[in-house]
Parts: sequence; structure tokens; C-alpha cells
Amino acid sequence: MTEKRIYNFSAGPSMMPLPVLEQAAAEMTNYRNSGMSVMELSHRSKLFEEILFKAEDDLRTLMNVPNNYKILFLQGGASLQFSMVPLNLFRASRKADYIITGSWAKKAAQEATRFGEVNILASSEDSVFTYIPDVDPAKYSKDADYFYITYNNTIYGTRYTSIPNTGYVPLVSDLSSMFLSEEIDITKFGVVFAGAQKNVGPAGVTIVIIRDDLIGFAAPSTPVLLDYKTHADNDSLYNTPPCFAIYMAGLTFQWVKQQGGVAALQKINEAKANLLYQAIDDSPLFRCPVAKRDRSLMNVVFVTGDDVLDKEFIAGAKERGLSNLGGHRTVGGMRASIYNAMPVEGVQALVDYMKEFEKNHSK
Repeated sequence: MTEKRIYNFSAGPSMMPLPVLEQAAAEMTNYRNSGMSVMELSHRSKLFEEILFKAEDDLRTLMNVPNNYKILFLQGGASLQFSMVPLNLFRASRKADYIITGSWAKKAAQEATRFGEVNILASSEDSVFTYIPDVDPAKYSKDADYFYITYNNTIYGTRYTSIPNTGYVPLVSDLSSMFLSEEIDITKFGVVFAGAQKNVGPAGVTIVIIRDDLIGFAAPSTPVLLDYKTHADNDSLYNTPPCFAIYMAGLTFQWVKQQGGVAALQKINEAKANLLYQAIDDSPLFRCPVAKRDRSLMNVVFVTGDDVLDKEFIAGAKERGLSNLGGHRTVGGMRASIYNAMPVEGVQALVDYMKEFEKNHSK
């Protein structure tokens, strides 16, 4: 850990790779001898177009995105996609299937009811979203315009380990908190999207990957900026995009490639998660409330069962440079977000502190 740098376990905005931050700092006031910062470049300039198209090409390579999918760099956060998805994909039955596995899936479903019929196939809210519900495919709506899941649930620490086979119905997924952390087959999805501020860069850009045949069906009343076709037809340059956030995302994509790609990072992420979950499972003090088969690789939640003790743990961790370990305000406890930029050493430091705390608070 470099001087004055901490291990930041925040769920987002989150820890970024240090080499990415250092490169951005080096180029901050004079990008490629232009005499300007990236923040000052015109989005119509050749320099910025090079940044944008290189970011797109690198992401296409990293995720094996076929040519019949568009990659869009948008604004509004993942939350705006809760509206854009139904606005663009409702077209025939105006019906969609949703599985509710956390607050964000619930909010997405609620937003979709503004534009069409939402069929809630299952929900794990009865158990405070501590598992991913199994759903009998016989319950799927065969005439649905799309099927929606949240792949990784940041607040509750769950994730899909196998995705629904929806056949001809386009599968849509919010990938925000697991983007580029594990390999996925993009061809199994019609649309995926992710806010950048967890595994890609600073807040400000939202990445959408959408299959070509799903573009161009928004109702005429759809606002122009909420129509995927607007952005697809203009290479994400219909209006001024979040230029600096795209630049930072591009640097992160290059860093991921330097690490050996998504497959290499997935192995590291699995090792980090296993290290932390093992420490929790072996502990007489800490426990993880999430079903083992559904545990997230990115967001590890755990508790002592005593709110006062939880707060003491979090305060002591901060004193040791282990920051932002408080659980989401709706669930409490602890949450360690161990995204791509979190090194194994950071997780080991957390485990060491857990053992020390456990020893000092054993009954």
C-alpha cells in the first residue's frame, strides 16, 4: 500500500487501480501534448474520438462482444436504465418478467410498471434478499417482450451463478457491481448495462451493450435521449458525453488487459472471495447471512449479530486503513466490496484484523 493510500472497501464510488489513477494524473493538464486536459477536449475532436473508439474496441475485446451488438456510453447512471429498458423494449405484448433479488431489481420493476405490465416471477424479499430464488421455467411468460434480472446484488451480497434460459425472450441484466469481474457469455443477453463507479471508473458514465435487433422500437413519444437508437446512430456522441469518465473507463479497460483479461481477474476475485468467506465461516464471532451457493464475488456481507459490536469493528478497521466497511443503511452490519482494484493484500489485511478483533472479543 503506497503512502497515504488506504484499502477502500466502498461499494461505490469505489477503489480504482493505482496505475490508472497515476496515468490520469500524469496526463491531467496536458493530454498527449495537446496543451489541454481531457476535461477540456471537444467531444468532436479527433483526440477524444480516439479515446472513445479505443475504449469501445478494448471493451469489445475484453467481453468478446459480437459485431451485432452496440456498445453505448451514456449518462444517468444504471437507474436511468430502469426507464430506458422498458421504453425501448416494450413493443408487442408490453409485458416483462422480473425476478426481484434486491432493492435495485425492485426499483427497476416498479419503474417498468409505468410503461407496461410487469410479471414478478419470484422474490427473495421474504428472507431480506439473502438468496437467489429458483424459478420454474414453466412460469416464464412466453410472450414477454423481455426478462429482467440483477446479476449481482450490491447491498445484499448475492449473485447469479447460473442465468435463466429465456429462449427467444431477450434477457436483460444490470451488471453494475460485477462488470468485468467474471466472464459471461454476452450472447445470452439482449441488453446489459452497468454504472461505471464500481469496477470501471468514476461515476458519470453508464455502459450499455445491446443487440442490434432490439434497437429502433421505442414509441414515437419517447424522449430523444431515452431512445437507444439515438445513441447507436451517433456513436454515443449525439450530445456531449461524460468525456472524462469515458477516458477513465478506457484506461481501466487497458489495465484489465494488462492483468491478463477478465478470465485472469476472475481467478484473483475468486481467491479473494474464498479467503474472506473462509475466515467468516471459520469464525465464532462473524457470520455471513447469504446462502452459500449465491454468495457474491464482489460484495461480501457479514455481521456479528450485535449492532454495537459491528460499529466498534468498523471504527477499528478505519483506524487501520480499512475504510468504508459499513453495511448498507437498510441492512447494517459490514460489507466488504472487493472489486477488481482491491488487491489480495487488502483482503488479507481485513482477515488479519477480523482475527485480532475476534480474539479480543471472545467470550
